[in-house]
Amino acid sequence: MIMQPMAQPTGMIAVQAASAEVVGKVLSGKNLDRVLEADLAKLSKATKLSPNERAAIHSISFDTLRHYGMLAAQLDLLLTQPINDPPVRHLLLVALSQLQFSKAAPHAIVDHAVSAADAIGFGRAKPLLNAVLRSYLRAPEKFARERLTSEEARFDFPRWWIERIRKEQPAQWESVLLSARSHPPMCLRVNAKRIAPADYVALLAKQGLAAHHVFGHAVVLENPIGVNELPGFREGQVSVQDAGAQLAAMLLAPVAGSRVLDACAAPGGKTGHLLEMTADVPHLDLLAIDSDRRRLMRVDDNLTRLGLRANLKAADAAKPDEWWDGKPFDRVLLDVPCSGSGVTRRHPDIKWIRRETDIFALARQQARLLAVLWNCLNIGGRLLYATCSVFRAENQDIIDQFLRKTPGAHQLNFAEMLPKSVENHSAIPALADGQLLPNNVHDGFFYALLEKTA
Repeated sequence: MIMQPMAQPTGMIAVQAASAEVVGKVLSGKNLDRVLEADLAKLSKATKLSPNERAAIHSISFDTLRHYGMLAAQLDLLLTQPINDPPVRHLLLVALSQLQFSKAAPHAIVDHAVSAADAIGFGRAKPLLNAVLRSYLRAPEKFARERLTSEEARFDFPRWWIERIRKEQPAQWESVLLSARSHPPMCLRVNAKRIAPADYVALLAKQGLAAHHVFGHAVVLENPIGVNELPGFREGQVSVQDAGAQLAAMLLAPVAGSRVLDACAAPGGKTGHLLEMTADVPHLDLLAIDSDRRRLMRVDDNLTRLGLRANLKAADAAKPDEWWDGKPFDRVLLDVPCSGSGVTRRHPDIKWIRRETDIFALARQQARLLAVLWNCLNIGGRLLYATCSVFRAENQDIIDQFLRKTPGAHQLNFAEMLPKSVENHSAIPALADGQLLPNNVHDGFFYALLEKTA
């Protein structure tokens, strides 16, 4: 089929057309953050997008993917026959998302979506867009989530994902799935070497920003703001990092004279936290490696802002012959590549581009990294295995298999390892089994702290 020439859209029409293109690329298997970065850069060259328009594209794309299960079910009910042109379907999904999750006037959303059909080269679909969207507006209650029958529509996850979580978390499976529908909290990591968490909360309050101290160095803002609006951000007083992710440095707890390896280090949040916690420890030798040279540059940028230093090396952690000098490490942080199933509210594309077969491929990679880096650990040393996953196949299953075939490896109890001196120690989530499930404070993580006894 020959598409009509692309018009140059502006305003909300440009926003809807761009959002539909982003959603389409993600549903074809591409990473949301990378698509947004590339598409917004391309649009900025072609048109003068305002900051509000850029923010709108970001927000609409996220909302559409966050609620894609429901939106797709609603659209199927609204259609009398399937749509053969994916861009038209994506534009309808975006408009339905706006009608339910944006503050824009409904009639304006519909009118702009109809006009956006020209912008994406499908002007002949304008009557369809108009009919479908106005049909929704005439009786939105008919398409409410609670009236939809499929679990994909109820929870906004693919069926295989729902079944796996239901089996592995029988008591909490619904709350785990529903947490991904909420907007994530904006959590900060206060650099306690420069300012105490309580003092930083007071500093925020002076600027009219409500926040509360969670535990350790974690502070949660009631309302998210841009990072450059955070007091002391440029000066290294504070970083953005999920509260659950901040447990990694607390659990690994390097001591004076430690030689530390941060494997798979990018973007460097945990690297920075390790160094902040040990800023007064003499001779801390920290090597941070990552296979992605570009992402490793972000580690360097973050450390520079924080006024910290580490040895950085672009390398494949699974090939120590290419980067290791043979001297054992006292502490190893192994934050392995994983499904990201614990952070889907921040990355809603994961739900739709991940396949169940990916979990088993990732598990093989995780087991290999653990076995290889264990050989780099000193006797008496500790390795923290970490994921941002809630799937057992990537978490305790990996550890159990490793322990069965590795003499001298012992899994430690977390409750005994966290320092009692940590502020708000009682608020630290229970980690008896290492699994941290997502809630209104933190994302989903798994930690296993292993000690080499022989």
